[in-house]
Amino acid sequence: MTSTPRSPPTPTPSPGPKSSPTPVAPPTAGDAVPDAFDPYTSTFLLAGPVQMHPRVLQAMATPALNHRGEYFHGVVGEIVDLLPLVFGRKGHQAVLTGSGTAGLEAVIAGLVRPEDRVLVISNGHFGDRMEKIVQRFATAVPLRGTWGEPVSLEALDQALESGPFRAVTLVYNETSVGFTHPVEEIGARVRRHGPLFLVDAISALPGLAPPSDRAGVDGLVVGAQKGLAAPAGLSLVHLSDRAYGELNPRTFYNDLKEHFKSLEKDDTPFTPAVPLFLALKEALLLLKEETPERRRARNHQQAEALRAAVTALGLRLYPNAAYASDTVTAIRYPPGVEDSSFRAGLRERHNVIVSGGQGIAKGEIFRIGHMGIVKDGDLLAGIAAVERELHRARALPELGEGVRAYLRVRG
Repeated sequence: MTSTPRSPPTPTPSPGPKSSPTPVAPPTAGDAVPDAFDPYTSTFLLAGPVQMHPRVLQAMATPALNHRGEYFHGVVGEIVDLLPLVFGRKGHQAVLTGSGTAGLEAVIAGLVRPEDRVLVISNGHFGDRMEKIVQRFATAVPLRGTWGEPVSLEALDQALESGPFRAVTLVYNETSVGFTHPVEEIGARVRRHGPLFLVDAISALPGLAPPSDRAGVDGLVVGAQKGLAAPAGLSLVHLSDRAYGELNPRTFYNDLKEHFKSLEKDDTPFTPAVPLFLALKEALLLLKEETPERRRARNHQQAEALRAAVTALGLRLYPNAAYASDTVTAIRYPPGVEDSSFRAGLRERHNVIVSGGQGIAKGEIFRIGHMGIVKDGDLLAGIAAVERELHRARALPELGEGVRAYLRVRG
């Protein structure tokens, strides 16, 4: 059998002269080689949402479920049983598909009427936003204070005496300026005058202590993406017996009566965000394993250590230090440091993410979150990156003092 001859191979052309690559300038002395930003490995220190445990992330990868089926009803039942870990008490509690704002609107819309007057305590961005929510459903009467400073209790008494008021609202932990209100003292005064006391605890619980019975809180709203370290998109609501008895919702989707009624049967009134519920259950189990008391103690110690680092770097807190938050620290920029370029440097050169300011504090501060499952290593990496960016901006003469101060507190 005669084989077919093969064609000769095509000759390879000889290479021509190579063009010289564009030279890359080496980094200058003391200039860090940039790290590429990577959301999977970044040091994530926002004031919310916060980093999530792998167990929480994995829960969201569960295949599609029948939200009216037995398995999901079991998930809802577990969540209901675990909610008192967050609120520090049992009672009328619900989970809504919707961020913390949905929870606030559900509480306000269910408890006030157009003819009502509501006293809105505001000394931060979220206090101002609470006023806007109240205005949709009643007459909002603002009691304003200096951002980062507690509202005068005398001014509160005077305002309450000018009533009547159907309710008083308060942001327990004002994330915008890293400030925590003395909720017990304020609540005791509100209780003496009789209005409902409705509290935005979105960034407070479980990182801060739940208000005691002395505070007389009638409504509490928590965001899943803050101290719980669950995904954004769920709000947790607690009502007192008094508020539950006076509930008369004026919304359809955020009708708390329907949510409470469904949860008694381990169900939801409308189609829930199933992956978020699965993740929330896992985040609550993690909180149970750590215990709320230990999480609060750890967040407090981390906050103290971070505040020590701020002082060691010659920086200043935005709020009155006596009321500084244990879940987020707001830090004033030194002269000559520009907000957007500073935070971009943290992100692009060090893979570190922090929050900027809000409202009247926008451009004046940056904020570091230390809530949920944050580790000391994350905060140390964040402090080191802050030092390097301040040094780069010639606003810090030497490196290392902030890290050392943190370690002296945390060991």
